[in-house]
Amino acid sequence: MTEDARAVPEAEDLTPDGGGSVPQRMALRSAEFRRVREDGWRRLEGMVNRVEGQGIGALSSGEATEIALLYRAAASSLSVARNIVLDRGTLTYLENLTLRAYLVVYGPRHGVAEGLAEFFKRGFPRAVRAMRPHLAIALAAMMIGVASGYAVVSVNVEYFSVIAPRELAGGRGPGSTAEELMSEELFAPWPGFVDAFVVFANSLFRHNTIVGILCFGLGFAAGVPTILLLLYNGAVIGAFVALHERHGLAIDFIGWLSIHGVTEILAILLCGAAGLVIAEHILFPGAMTRIESLTVSGRTSAGVVAGTTALFFAAGILEGGFRQLIGSTPGRGAFAAATAALWAFYFLRAGRGGGADNGDAG
Repeated sequence: MTEDARAVPEAEDLTPDGGGSVPQRMALRSAEFRRVREDGWRRLEGMVNRVEGQGIGALSSGEATEIALLYRAAASSLSVARNIVLDRGTLTYLENLTLRAYLVVYGPRHGVAEGLAEFFKRGFPRAVRAMRPHLAIALAAMMIGVASGYAVVSVNVEYFSVIAPRELAGGRGPGSTAEELMSEELFAPWPGFVDAFVVFANSLFRHNTIVGILCFGLGFAAGVPTILLLLYNGAVIGAFVALHERHGLAIDFIGWLSIHGVTEILAILLCGAAGLVIAEHILFPGAMTRIESLTVSGRTSAGVVAGTTALFFAAGILEGGFRQLIGSTPGRGAFAAATAALWAFYFLRAGRGGGADNGDAG
């Protein structure tokens, strides 16, 4: 938009055929209204132009305060102008100016990259700390599932195929030998960069993200399906542990799983905890209506689920490629321990200070 287009338009000639009529008096009031306020509008427009071209940093601290006052004055002028101004061009100018000024005064102060950086620096870990009780429940549900799956398959290995369907088992089952598990799974050869980091990692990322979103979304059904899904995921892990233990490979399997499992299982637990937050606010909305309660809790929960996509992506890369690059169980265990320490430090310490932190209490 050019300066000419943005300039306050001249008032229309509204002089009536006869002097002293009501339209003439209204035209005079319109012209006087514009004359008294036009300097403020032009100053506001100049500031808005600078912010749009150079960012909010183009204003001094005094101007940053002044622009908010000028915006409110322009908004007030627009409200009055709709009743007394006969010049449609002036009304259009004021409407455009107040809209642009509103976006400058109340719009976001950061770009997408800065917003994402702030989210992962403070917002994500704070949101996770705020739902620690729900995370504990999710972890308990998964551990019960692990114990149940392990117990069932330890008693009768044939139940492995019931708990872990064929597409999830990946060819492993009651008939697998120790040699097959070692050579085709635990210490399988490196598949190559494309198969590992592109094909397999992408497939794992999509699958795991869907599982996580289901854990979250099913929280709307009072959390019961979320708990059941966590139990089932735990049961699958327990069944795999029991299958490998039959051949003395339980420790090797845990090391193989832990390289990506620390990150992947954590992400699933976070999604499950977010679903339980939704369930709590549906069942116990407190003084608010259920819709209001869900609106408040949904922002935090959805933010956590959005953050877990980064964890699922990292888990896909680890499982798809790095798992086979580390060829020893002790090395895998050390890598998993380092990963666990990293996530613990991030979620327990990141984002503390610099404002309220709901998860820091206690």
